[in-house]
Amino acid sequence: MTSIESVTLDVADRTAADRFYSAAFGLGSQVRLRAAQAPSTGFRGFTLALTVSQPANVHHLIDAALAAGATPIKPVTKSLWGYGGVVQAPDGAIWKVATSAKKDTGPATREIDDFILLLGVEDMAASKKFYVAQGLAVAKSFGSKYVEFAAGTGPVKLALYKRRALAKDAGVSPDGTGAHRLTIAGATTPFTDPDGFAWEATSMASMA
Repeated sequence: MTSIESVTLDVADRTAADRFYSAAFGLGSQVRLRAAQAPSTGFRGFTLALTVSQPANVHHLIDAALAAGATPIKPVTKSLWGYGGVVQAPDGAIWKVATSAKKDTGPATREIDDFILLLGVEDMAASKKFYVAQGLAVAKSFGSKYVEFAAGTGPVKLALYKRRALAKDAGVSPDGTGAHRLTIAGATTPFTDPDGFAWEATSMASMA
């Protein structure tokens, strides 16, 4: 069964990026870094989301990311569904931190409940069918708007969003060209999905 063991981000400065991610989110081996100058402009077609248990944790992680050098995109705000904020890492990746809780139940921590990779897709039905064929089980599905797969044995969940809707949720323009600058680890054999996102076998990713 395909599951996500880690995501690899192409970054211009691996040392600086490692310093940022350690200080901001502390995700360890779930986020790997590879020095590369892959050409890319604008929205790269994906976002990375961290869900936490309470608003204080959202503020804590967003503040840590900003202190480490992230650029604010959406400040932490309260909405009908909870709290959330969006930042862009120095390497260009977009991160959202959110919670469905309305009130704090304890002191702020860096504890993360779920790590979700959201891919922006052009044809939801085709992408959903493709990933089901790769062995992923659908956990949630809202027609042509959103699909979330069960994490399986991996620590990272995969979700699909229409590209324009994903960009809107992140607070950026949907326009973008060039490489995704993202590689997903966890496939039995390497493959590329209908939107050009590359998967590699876990054994290959461990060498990145």
